[in-house]
Amino acid sequence: MKTKPDLGFWKLWNLSFGFFGVQIAYALQSANVSRIFTTIGADPHDLSYFWILPPLMGLIVQPIVGIFSDRTWNRFGRRLPYLILGATIAVIVMCLLPNAGSFHFTVSSAILFGLVALMLLDTSINMAMQPFKMLVGDMVNEKQKGLAYSIQSFLCNAGSVVGFIFPICLGWLGMKNTAPTGVVPPTVIWAFYIGAAILFVCVIYSLVKIKEWPPHVYNEYNGSPEPAEGKKERPNVITLLVKAPSTFWTVGLVQFFCWFAFLFLWTYATNTVAHNAFKTPTTTGIEGINYNGRTYSAHYLLIDKDVTIVDHGKLMVAGVEAGGKFYSGGTVVINGNDTIVKNHAVVSNDEGIDKVSFGTPISGISSLNIDGKTIENYNGAEIKDYLSQIHGPFTLTEAAIVANTNGKVSVQDAASYQIASAKDCTYSTKTVLNSATPQYNDAGNWVGLLYAVQALGSVCWALLLPRFKSRKLSYSLSLILAAGGFMMMAFITNQWILFIAFILIGCGWAAMLAWPFTILTNSLKGGNIGTYLGLFNCTICIPQIIAALVGGWILSLMSKPGELAPEYMMMFIAGISIAIGALCVFIIKEGNGEKTAPVETPAISDEI
Repeated sequence: MKTKPDLGFWKLWNLSFGFFGVQIAYALQSANVSRIFTTIGADPHDLSYFWILPPLMGLIVQPIVGIFSDRTWNRFGRRLPYLILGATIAVIVMCLLPNAGSFHFTVSSAILFGLVALMLLDTSINMAMQPFKMLVGDMVNEKQKGLAYSIQSFLCNAGSVVGFIFPICLGWLGMKNTAPTGVVPPTVIWAFYIGAAILFVCVIYSLVKIKEWPPHVYNEYNGSPEPAEGKKERPNVITLLVKAPSTFWTVGLVQFFCWFAFLFLWTYATNTVAHNAFKTPTTTGIEGINYNGRTYSAHYLLIDKDVTIVDHGKLMVAGVEAGGKFYSGGTVVINGNDTIVKNHAVVSNDEGIDKVSFGTPISGISSLNIDGKTIENYNGAEIKDYLSQIHGPFTLTEAAIVANTNGKVSVQDAASYQIASAKDCTYSTKTVLNSATPQYNDAGNWVGLLYAVQALGSVCWALLLPRFKSRKLSYSLSLILAAGGFMMMAFITNQWILFIAFILIGCGWAAMLAWPFTILTNSLKGGNIGTYLGLFNCTICIPQIIAALVGGWILSLMSKPGELAPEYMMMFIAGISIAIGALCVFIIKEGNGEKTAPVETPAISDEI
């Protein structure tokens, strides 16, 4: 078997340049998916489940791409056909996903459309991402793989920075950042359009610059025991896993603790920063109604399928009780022009705080008007919820989606129950951070900036990684620094000091992108490198899926039902997890255990 030739810097650069465009697409998806689904009408409490999709699609798609690309040889090459297919789908879906609310669908249809688009985008991004990792394994020798994957890490993080700041930059340039209800703002839509265009250009560049080795050359350098067109029986996935080098499993163990931690970061960072650094006020929402030992909970609760009494965790106003008399009405104005209730919902002030509260007399009244009617006796005026006005039995309807069309309520995904006694019902409450306040929204913007700082820190650290004499030492040190950053997040109350935490986290991120694949590919020989790399991506996807599934359970162990969940403690747990990963680095045995002498020592190659 021949030794692979050394490649010049720009040859290594060309092998990975397309990663820049793919990562822009991934960053746009990661930063804006929750915003898109919230805008089109999804309940924010359900958004965490959408985060299972990216690792789930990676778990399914990347091994398939690895297996089939190992067996693919055509005019476009071995790995590039999958880049072409994945990028083409990604470009199309990137133009569709942010428009999910622009096609005049019902809320449920828009969410379904967005969900299908998200699945396709996850699938296509994973399909387009995998070939670049495989090309390094195919065409770069062991001596240069560290540099090659560091270049890939650099391009990955550079693409992330661009993707994270696109919507903000478009807003700075004067593009509108608001839109009608249910429609995604132009800043996000055009960010996806521009990202799709950059991805398209990067793929064209890759197709022009990368020339994959033909089958006989590939076999000479990678020791493939059979020609691509040979009909020998190939080992199946189970056989490959059984025969996988120990490096595959030990690096995979490190991967588990690292990616487990980062899923917690993406899920809980915003609320952690909002709570600790921006002192976001809390608000108490309604989870459901307790009756006869059972809790009836849904995002919407109605009476007889036509009167909404709980809307997205907020009590709806039935009317006002004043001077010992109840007045039904949906719009309440005090002092001439101060609207405190509109369309049966309490109005918030400029700070995102409700102007009035249930069970508390309205203060400072000089006049009271309900649905255009002036109320003369406004002594002790209070707003009242619907349940307090019901006497006797009623029908309670749980609904997942309520679409208001032309003033009428259209109930979807509903289940109805007969309640015998309204006076025996109580509300089940939950305290959360008030996402309508300026503090929360400022924190959300700041987290976007922190992610960009993390990516920039990762870019700088990636340039230093090849200078370490010991891969294990640099790998473990990087993860220890990241663990410190995670633990700092749990306690930092200064928004500027958070930059330090995210720079440290960026150090770990750089090592996670560079060293695992370098160490693994150096232990692999033969024609199944793509398959192994595809299987190895399961060590990225599975821990994220597990983290997404157990995150809520862990939070529930640290708080009582209804209390504000201590999400900042999830950062501390993430820090412990990645610290364990840092210790596991030292059980990795590098190399494949073979002592085969190279056939030749070539000079720098002129071609890829």
